Amino acid sequence: MGDTPKLKIVKGPSDTSPGDRQIDGRRKRSERSRRQIISAMFDLIEEGVVSPSASDVAERAGVGLRSVFRHFDEMDTLYRDMMQSLEEEVLPKIMVPFQSPDLAGRKAEMVERRTAIFERIMPFKVSAGLRRFQSDFMMDSHLRFRMLERATLKANLPPDVSRDPVQFEAIEAALSFETWRRLRQDQSLEIDAAKAAFARLVDALVPG
Repeated sequence: MGDTPKLKIVKGPSDTSPGDRQIDGRRKRSERSRRQIISAMFDLIEEGVVSPSASDVAERAGVGLRSVFRHFDEMDTLYRDMMQSLEEEVLPKIMVPFQSPDLAGRKAEMVERRTAIFERIMPFKVSAGLRRFQSDFMMDSHLRFRMLERATLKANLPPDVSRDPVQFEAIEAALSFETWRRLRQDQSLEIDAAKAAFARLVDALVPG
């Protein structure tokens, strides 16, 4: 007779040692605390606190100030994680190809998509804009977004328009996030009125 094969015992959840369970519990609590802090940052900025302090974030998240800096070495790190979460949310929407086969339809899609995305990111872009001249990451994030704005605009304009440097730059400036922010905040327009202004700019600058 040959040797009887030995059964391999695979540990299940109930076989985890007390030490492993304790480490896993700490890890889960730490991740939950981190999510609370990022969520608190989102909430405060959405509510109009343009530049929340670490104390503001800790109070809203229901954690100690020390917890904020245990997860994030400085406020810039917290801003970085917040902006990365925002990018993960909006980038898929930016990258969806336009569906309309004709220019009039693409112009309408351009207005609809840009205004929806700009409205979503506006409080965070304004907040991050206050820090970008002191933060390499914030400046890089700003420049990446600008490049993406320009690329999607160029891809959906008629070739003769996108090849005209003066006309393209005029269109890019008119349909930028900065224009949307001015319409909504400086000129105090409601969303529908600001969207109508955007559509008027498109019609004026893009023939056909």
